[in-house]
Amino acid sequence: MFALGVCLLSLFLLAAQAADPFSSDSGAPRAFVTVAQDPEATDAFRPNFEKVRLMANRAITNLTRKPTVPDAWRSLVATQDIVGIKVFSAPGPNSGTRPAVVAAVIEGLLAAGLPPNHIIVWDRHITDLRLAGFTDLSDRYGIRLAGAAQAGWDEKTFYNPDSPILGNLVWGDLEFGKKGDGVGRKSFVSTLVSREITKIINITPLLNHNEAGVSGNLYSLASGSADNLIRFESSPATLATAIPEIYSLPALSDHVVLNITDALICQYEGGERGLLHYSATLNQLRFSRDPVALDVLSIQELDRLRQNAHAPSVKPNFKLYSNAALLQLGVNDLKRIQVETLP
Repeated sequence: MFALGVCLLSLFLLAAQAADPFSSDSGAPRAFVTVAQDPEATDAFRPNFEKVRLMANRAITNLTRKPTVPDAWRSLVATQDIVGIKVFSAPGPNSGTRPAVVAAVIEGLLAAGLPPNHIIVWDRHITDLRLAGFTDLSDRYGIRLAGAAQAGWDEKTFYNPDSPILGNLVWGDLEFGKKGDGVGRKSFVSTLVSREITKIINITPLLNHNEAGVSGNLYSLASGSADNLIRFESSPATLATAIPEIYSLPALSDHVVLNITDALICQYEGGERGLLHYSATLNQLRFSRDPVALDVLSIQELDRLRQNAHAPSVKPNFKLYSNAALLQLGVNDLKRIQVETLP
């Protein structure tokens, strides 16, 4: 009985620790984030590609502690891998993931010896990729663009929550139009992820999200990879459970090798709409293997910029990131995140 009590107390303390992003525990794991910055990385909100490329090269070599850019990328991927660069393109080229940042990563992968046809830039919908300017990268480098929805959904790889929420299925979902028990209770993963891509590089903008806090690494990958997601969007509490659990599916989390926050520009209001008048230039790229650490740092930055602009305050969805920490997806404690800022 005493042993059971100690076990329950330990679980309670672990949950309390994960729920508070400002707590500290000397025994907790640490996350490492490398930040490259250059005040001339943007001009009038437009990226300077040469500056961005140099920033990406500095960040990857410092994060991996490798002497050259090809060595750094080869420490994360092999030449036979099919590397999927996940972007967040719906807000467009100015507020979503910027093509210049993706181009810098593509050039690093090519320098490491990956064939162009082994590199896929992808998002949920290929139309969003085209409207955001990613077709230029396909033409320039010979890489592929792909939409998770257009690739189709894998009937054998899915998320089925412990407390099933009946989905409002829409056209394009795997079970749309079907009838019967259990229909609408699963979210199926794209075959692009489950059958084709072997390594994932996540590149997300520093962009607010009204329910998730930030359209960051966790939200971007989870929401871009599975169908039947409308059922989770109505409640921050529901989203806080679903997003980490979808991300933690082996078909996703086991293949993520790098997360990058495109912090050239930070938009602190507007969500998926491009609103540059609610934006500030940070001229940074943030690299880490830890998606949770990057996302909580982004939430902190968004809050700081809202305060500076005297914009309405927003209560972040910390539960989402504490749940992610409990699933061992990363570190949500700001005091346990070591940030290395490069000159």
